[in-house]
Amino acid sequence: MVPARDEATTLPVLLASLAGDGERVEVVVVDDHSTDATAAVARGAGATVVPARPLPAGWTGKCWACWTGAGATAGEVLIFLDADTELGPGGLDRVLAEHGRRGGLVSVQPFHRTERPYEVLSAFFNVVPWMGLGAATPTAGRRSPPGAFGPCLATSRADYERTGGHEAVRSEVVEDVALAARYRAAQLPVAALAGKGTVSFRMYPGGIAQLVEGWTKNMAGGAAASRPGAMALAVLWVAGAIVAATAPVVDPGPVSAAAYGSYTAQLAWMLGRLGRFPWWTAPAFPVPLAFFLAVFARSLVRTHLRGEVRWRGRTLTTRTNARRGRR
Repeated sequence: MVPARDEATTLPVLLASLAGDGERVEVVVVDDHSTDATAAVARGAGATVVPARPLPAGWTGKCWACWTGAGATAGEVLIFLDADTELGPGGLDRVLAEHGRRGGLVSVQPFHRTERPYEVLSAFFNVVPWMGLGAATPTAGRRSPPGAFGPCLATSRADYERTGGHEAVRSEVVEDVALAARYRAAQLPVAALAGKGTVSFRMYPGGIAQLVEGWTKNMAGGAAASRPGAMALAVLWVAGAIVAATAPVVDPGPVSAAAYGSYTAQLAWMLGRLGRFPWWTAPAFPVPLAFFLAVFARSLVRTHLRGEVRWRGRTLTTRTNARRGRR
C-alpha cells in the first residue's frame, strides 16, 4: 500500500520494482489529493488507485491515506511503502520473511541513495536516528526500539486492527514513532532494520528547500520519542563530533588531527551501512554537522514553540500545539 501526494515523478521507480510481484500481491496506491499525474502514472503501471476522500479534521494526510488504503485491501499482511522507495531484487520476500519471523510491526530504514551534492547534508540525519533508536547501544537487537521507520512497514492486519492502526495515531506528525508505541503498548514486538540490499530511496530530490522542510518535520518529534539512555549517547556523540570538527582550528596538533580522523573514519563506516554517500562526505563532516545542528534547532522551534510544521503544502499541527488547544 502506497500513500502518494504529487508523486508522479517518483512512483514509477517503486512500481517497476514491484512489477514482478503483481500476480501475488495487491498493489494499491492511495491518491492523496494530488495535483499532478500521480493517479494516471499508478494506473499505467498496473496498480489499483484509491482516491482519498476529503481529509477529516484531526488527521494528517499520510495517516488518512494509509488508513484509507488498509481499508481498501483484503490481504492478511499489510506492507506500507513510501512513494519514493524502491525494492531491491527479492526485497519484498525478505520483508515478508522478517515479518513472518518476528511478527508485530517490522520497519525497514531504506538505504539512502544520494545523487546531487546538497543531498550529503542528510548524513547526520541518517546516523543520529539510528542512535536514538538504540541501534548503537550494547542492547541493540535485544530490546524493542522506541520508534519505527515509516517508509517501509509490515504488519498483520489482525495486529494493525488490534492496535488501532493509523486511526489511533491520526494526528501525529511523526506517525511511525507513535504507531510503534501503540504496538509496544499492546505487547507486540517492534523491529527497526537496515534496508541495504532490500529497500532504498532517494530522499528529498526536489532541492535543498524540500530537504530542510522534510527534516524539520521529522527530527524534533523523533528525538522526543528516543529512550533517555540512547539519546544521551547520541548527544554525547554529536558533542564529540563538534569538538573534533573545531579542534584543528582551535588547537592544531596531532591530538586534534587524531580526533578529526577518528570521527571521519567512524562516520564513513556508519554511512556505508546506511546509504550511498560520496567518499568525501566523511572527511568534510563539519559541513553536514553544522547543517544538522541548524535544522534540528529549527525543528525544535517549529515543533515546540510554534506548534506547527509545513509539508506537502499542508500545515501540520504538532502534539505540543494540540495540547495547547490551538488549531
